[in-house]
Amino acid sequence: MSETLSACIIARDEEARLPACLASLTFCDEIVVVDGGSRDRTREIARAAGARVFENPWPGFAIQRNVALDHATGTWVLEIDADERVTPQLAHEIRELVDRVPIEDMAGIPIRHEFLGAPLGPAVRYPSYRHRLFRRARFRHDEARTVHEGLWPDGPAIALAGDLIHVLAATWKEALGDAAAYARLEGDQRPRPGPGDAVIGVCVRPLVKFIYRAFLLGGLRDGGRGLAKIGLDCAADAGAQLLAMRRGREDAVGPSFGQEAPRLGPVRIVGAASTERGAARVAVWLKAAGAAGADVWLIAPERVAGLPGEALAGRGPGPFARALDAADQLRPVDAVLVAGPRERGWLRFAPRALRGTVPPLALGADPTKTTEDLQESCRTALEGGSETILAG
Repeated sequence: MSETLSACIIARDEEARLPACLASLTFCDEIVVVDGGSRDRTREIARAAGARVFENPWPGFAIQRNVALDHATGTWVLEIDADERVTPQLAHEIRELVDRVPIEDMAGIPIRHEFLGAPLGPAVRYPSYRHRLFRRARFRHDEARTVHEGLWPDGPAIALAGDLIHVLAATWKEALGDAAAYARLEGDQRPRPGPGDAVIGVCVRPLVKFIYRAFLLGGLRDGGRGLAKIGLDCAADAGAQLLAMRRGREDAVGPSFGQEAPRLGPVRIVGAASTERGAARVAVWLKAAGAAGADVWLIAPERVAGLPGEALAGRGPGPFARALDAADQLRPVDAVLVAGPRERGWLRFAPRALRGTVPPLALGADPTKTTEDLQESCRTALEGGSETILAG
């Protein structure tokens, strides 16, 4: 028996962008719109499209999203903003997923950002997975957060292929306004830094971030618009740290500056191979680890039947880092299994946060015992109050 699907939108003064969003949601069983005090025709437009409309004075992103969840009735929820549109391919995938009643509770959706009138790719870390589709009864947003209020999976997440189109700033005025708004929200929720952290956050981290996204992740391929977007993001990051020096929180929580996304659920092992022969060997290892309870993913020249993963878009540290980054977006990586010296060398160029929490695994290790040992180390870290490794 198929399950039901609710689309949840939080909006305020969105009469210009909301119609296109609503028009892309006809495949949903219901549409819930929570209005935060619009002074335009947002509510009327939503009702005319058949949405169930509720009014709630704007309390912040996380709280408002939970209000929408409370009003939804579907088994599954698709969270979407007024400036986003579901493509036909994604609509078909979502409907098919809900109708087959999967064992997973969450899916990652690739976001295709449009900036200054055209789509971006590596400059914004496409596929830029967001966990917008999930079983309603399983997840809630952290209401202590003012920004980055997204959800994180506590088990394997399904990777969808169809894009969710996000219409970013169409003009430079909008782009600068968005960057300033992000800096304010992020600065309010960051911890107040010490002198050393302040220097790193304002001067060092933005520069490293620019180099990483422009060169290693290939943002240069998006041309001037891509470099402009990366530069704005880095400037907003530095601005947020400057604001945190003045009004940062003592009780800052959740993934933010200098913090990783929480590692929840079974260990996540990503295998890496640069040849078809290596991929076959890694696939055998990963399948055994999966049978032992690991959440596995394969990066190889071609997809391997029976294993989730992604095909490499070329050879070398850059394509490998982009594929590893995408795997980590879907669910944080605990360990990387390398097919040989070449893949081990590529891994050295990847940021430390993408390399997992243990040294690279080798094919000679026993997959069942390795999985069990990783699970045990994660449990130990959790019991010890670690904020870096959290696994069930």
